[in-house]
Amino acid sequence: MTWSLGYLPPREPELLDALHLSLGRSLYVANAFETKCRYVLRIINLVAAAQADPVADLAQAIATLPTDKLLGPTLHDLNGRMSSTAETAGLLTAAKEARNFIAHEGAAAGYVSDLSRDRILTHASRLRTAVADLAHGDNIVSTWCHGIEEPREPAPQDLIDTYPKMIDAWVFGPFGSLLGSAPAPSR
Repeated sequence: MTWSLGYLPPREPELLDALHLSLGRSLYVANAFETKCRYVLRIINLVAAAQADPVADLAQAIATLPTDKLLGPTLHDLNGRMSSTAETAGLLTAAKEARNFIAHEGAAAGYVSDLSRDRILTHASRLRTAVADLAHGDNIVSTWCHGIEEPREPAPQDLIDTYPKMIDAWVFGPFGSLLGSAPAPSR
């Protein structure tokens, strides 16, 4: 094991830049997904606190809220409190696993100076599968957020329908046509 960067230049600098740009964008989506999950659970808990003690003021209701949890327990609570189908629960679990892959293994393609074209594209394909799973789960949670923030407005169905493809195009656009068509979610 040596230093992360050394004296040798990357073998494929343009592809490596595309991978790193895609990694940054996928990490943005992963962090946004986790933030939205916590937000939805916080609102659900706030409503439950207000219903449990209708005379409490807002500060008292907020004081009763549990502290934020890691993503796994947060999604477990969300699935238990939302009227989720088995399919939705499966998509959210896949999104959580994808988020964890992106956060913990997304940049683990190898040493910068050792990465060949094939290794970069193979890793980008693995990342792309994770991003597809993440996008489908993020789409569900984003729809819930819209329902909280705009309860009288219908959800934008055109955005919901195209969201996973939009995420794929934005995250992996730097690769052009090198990766082929977008993958379906794993679940």
